[in-house]
Amino acid sequence: MTKGQKLDLSDHAVLAVPSGEPGRFRVLETIKGKPGVGTILVDQGLPAVEGGRPLLMLRNEPGQRWEILGAIGAEYGPWLRQVVEADGVERPERQRSSPWSFVPDSLTEAEWIKRIGVVVANLESSDPLAAEIAYDEISRAPYSALRLLGPQLDAKRLSAWIDDPALASRRSGYTLLLGLTGEQAEAEVLEEKIEQAWSARDADNLSAMLAADLELRGPARVAWIEKMYLAEHQRTLPEIRAALLALSVHGGADGKVSRKRVVEAYRNFIRVRSQMAALVAVELADWEAWDATPDYVDIVRSKVVEDPAGQFAILSYLKSSPVAAGQAALFARQNSPE
Repeated sequence: MTKGQKLDLSDHAVLAVPSGEPGRFRVLETIKGKPGVGTILVDQGLPAVEGGRPLLMLRNEPGQRWEILGAIGAEYGPWLRQVVEADGVERPERQRSSPWSFVPDSLTEAEWIKRIGVVVANLESSDPLAAEIAYDEISRAPYSALRLLGPQLDAKRLSAWIDDPALASRRSGYTLLLGLTGEQAEAEVLEEKIEQAWSARDADNLSAMLAADLELRGPARVAWIEKMYLAEHQRTLPEIRAALLALSVHGGADGKVSRKRVVEAYRNFIRVRSQMAALVAVELADWEAWDATPDYVDIVRSKVVEDPAGQFAILSYLKSSPVAAGQAALFARQNSPE
């Protein structure tokens, strides 16, 4: 769980400083809920903290305990309130189903657009906690919302962050963003890196690079991915999964590369990699892409998928499919002698 998610789920969030006594903190600013400014928080279970920068502290009502997320500059208080206000938690349907439920409902796309518009300015902020919260929110946002960030991004800064060894853990997110703002020069560098990865059979950061390349080059690049990764039998499973994930990003957003084209690529994959056909079954069902029903009927009849989890994914797709052939194949599978 990211710190941004914890902030979403908390009932109370404050900036506070140690009051000079163990387990006691004085509230400087209320970010969410209560208590108010000047209140002394008492929680003997918290570790001793030296004085200095304010601490971002959270509490949930069921637990009645405070958690310290980290130190952050006092000047980030208004920004943190904006982050909180952008999540739409006041909507009745967003409330927890019970006092013991800590699972948040997903933000709507409109809420995500507002949220990432707030956090993007603090990517790689000089304040480490602000930078971490900003990146984590960007990294978990839906791609359809991220695509609107293009005008607010700087390709040169993103390229520098991608090449910075100290930011290796954030490389995939910044690579994905580069596809939204880069131009010819960035596309050429990116494709050189992809070629190097292909030669080395390296799947590290591959899904982000392929997704960014698709954004920069458009749907014509899908055929290249099909040829070089999905149909190429020397590719490793991590590479294949990375290529499918890159396509999934675009299929989910239905933007620069249409979902229809991604579904077509998935169907081609099912035909040429029948033993791996289950890898795309759940997503096709989520998209209600029932055109693949005949493909999965053939897979069931041939019994080429031996993995029980894969069989389950395919049969679940067919069970959901409104296409009659899918129901017939499922019936035949369930009633065939083993």
